[in-house]
Amino acid sequence: MQTFIMVFALFIIVVLAMAVGYIVQRKTISGSCGGIGALGMEKACDCDEPCDKRKDRMRKEQTWKENQIH
Repeated sequence: MQTFIMVFALFIIVVLAMAVGYIVQRKTISGSCGGIGALGMEKACDCDEPCDKRKDRMRKEQTWKENQIH
């Protein structure tokens, strides 16, 4: 029983550490395979002109890519 409690406590600590890391970085959770981006699609909707929210997101992504260290 003592082993179970120790392992459970370790898992709780790991989950809390991941949660704090997520909160501090303020990044959205994304899939590891790339999702729609891996298919070569720029946007998920069929609109000719993206909405303002999508334009802001694209602008932020472009800024992030420009500031990325290679």
